Amino acid sequence: MSGNVTSLFRSTAAHSPSMAALARESGETAGAGPVDFCIPCNPYFPTPAMFDEMAGRLRDIITYYPSSADTITAELCGLLQLPPQCVAMGNGSTELITWIDHLLVRESLAVPVPTFGRWTDQPMETGKRVDMFPLQESSGFTLDLARYAEFIRARGTRAVVVCNPNNPDGGYQNKQALVQFMDAMADRDLVVIDESFLEFADAEAEPSVVQEAMLRPNVVVLRSLGKNFGLHGIRFGYLVANPALAGRVRSMLPKWNLNSFAEHVVFMLRDHGAEYAQSLHQVRRDRLEMSGQLAALPGLTVYPSQGNFLFVRLPVGAEGTVVRDRMLTEHRVLVRECGNKIGSSSRFLRLVVRPQPDVRRLVSGMEQVLYGAGRGAAVPEPAAGNGYSSGTAAVDRLMSETNGKGMRAVTAQSAPAAIGAGNGAGGGAGAGAGAGFPGIGAAPAAAAVASPIASPAVGTGTPLPAAVPVATAAATVGPVPMPMAAAAPPVPRPAPYESPVPVPQPAPYQGPVPVPQPAPYPQPVPAAAAVPAPAPAPVPVAAVPVAPTASPMAAYPPPTGPTPPGVPARGGLTAAQVRGTNGLESVQAAGRPGPQNWPNAAGMGQVG
Repeated sequence: MSGNVTSLFRSTAAHSPSMAALARESGETAGAGPVDFCIPCNPYFPTPAMFDEMAGRLRDIITYYPSSADTITAELCGLLQLPPQCVAMGNGSTELITWIDHLLVRESLAVPVPTFGRWTDQPMETGKRVDMFPLQESSGFTLDLARYAEFIRARGTRAVVVCNPNNPDGGYQNKQALVQFMDAMADRDLVVIDESFLEFADAEAEPSVVQEAMLRPNVVVLRSLGKNFGLHGIRFGYLVANPALAGRVRSMLPKWNLNSFAEHVVFMLRDHGAEYAQSLHQVRRDRLEMSGQLAALPGLTVYPSQGNFLFVRLPVGAEGTVVRDRMLTEHRVLVRECGNKIGSSSRFLRLVVRPQPDVRRLVSGMEQVLYGAGRGAAVPEPAAGNGYSSGTAAVDRLMSETNGKGMRAVTAQSAPAAIGAGNGAGGGAGAGAGAGFPGIGAAPAAAAVASPIASPAVGTGTPLPAAVPVATAAATVGPVPMPMAAAAPPVPRPAPYESPVPVPQPAPYQGPVPVPQPAPYPQPVPAAAAVPAPAPAPVPVAAVPVAPTASPMAAYPPPTGPTPPGVPARGGLTAAQVRGTNGLESVQAAGRPGPQNWPNAAGMGQVG
């Protein structure tokens, strides 16, 4: 491949160039491109026989209109055993993220970083404040949900995102911890649990929270189909929520937003559940083997992952863009350099899990690029001013200085630049050397929000952990290692943020009348489960310091039992309706036999 191919990365700031763009630039024929360790796709599904079947029907598939989205959604719900009223299918998860932002995010959104770029970029493009919770390299990029909850309270953020597993690091939250977090966020406008990569996880038999989401008025679970079905090009995904939320999004989607390929694949899946489950099992085995092989490279750090990818830190002296370009041009291997992800840097790569022959090629190429003739210290190869790594030092500094302050602080620092109405970091697009954020107009200097620290938001959610003592009253809680992971050592807290600049409140939300907030949904806990003892009494975030040895999760009240079958959560379904039909349309698609060995929405591929 020529240097013209690697130049494509310079004009694709938010992501890697597509495989089609790389093929056009290199002049290669279809199927002759590089080995792809960049796009997180299931390499074992669909099966060759399924591809042959689709190829045989290609003319009909691309000639005629698909069925309506309702028809395709009903078939998918029959497979996943979900009520169609609780599901909305989109043309990829990105379409659903766009509508979630437009319809359900009013003024601010909290998201841990690094993560999938659309969760930071999309709300900033529509003028929302994005409160970024930085995951610390020193703690292995672990998300501490209790600290994250404190951060959200201190900021006064109204909408919340958790990606499980997280992209790019593969960090995982167990189901019980997520349910407790959802209960603690019951007074927020919206909680999104992005489960786009969850089917590759094997930490729990039933890791998904889709069943719990349907019972709550403010929770949306986002799911991808292209990643786990190995079909990114089709662009299809879905969300699960209570009927009111799901219906609101569904009503805004075009009638034919799903294409004929998506319809054909969904109707094929019923007969291929066993092959699909086996493909997930093989990816999990490959992940373990690939992790061990990469970890054997001197100076290379491999982080634990529950996704179908591995997050790795290059040895000292190696620069990510150089490694990426040389792997592509010299070894025809495409890797994902993560310098354009907020909270990451060019020292990190995300490598997709692939079969062993491909992994051996990857490892061989990495050895030559990193160590030259033999294994040893990495060969220092500075970027030499290439300008297209996004310069995370500048991004992180800007984020640290402006996070939560709205536009006034950003405008004061970079008045001539076109910048976003978020909290100062541009989602990876053109982030080099503190550049502005393309395509986002500067907001008026007077626009901002009142300080959530000076006037904490009062809600009806579960009381949060008391604040850890800080040096100043204006300090914001930063992340520390996950308290539930006993092996993780304590991590020094980052420098405190300054208090946001007080500004007028935005105009009232002009949507439908909000559903009354529910009481926190109690979850049953096995007798043997280790649940921290609750705090003696709920207290405001900044009222009483907690002793350094106390677990922040102790302030979450313990579950007391399941919702009775006939009692609905406000705005949601009854437990009986979720488990069966009971007044809802049947989840079985009309005229279709039941799926054989197909994993349900909670089992996530554990069958077969």
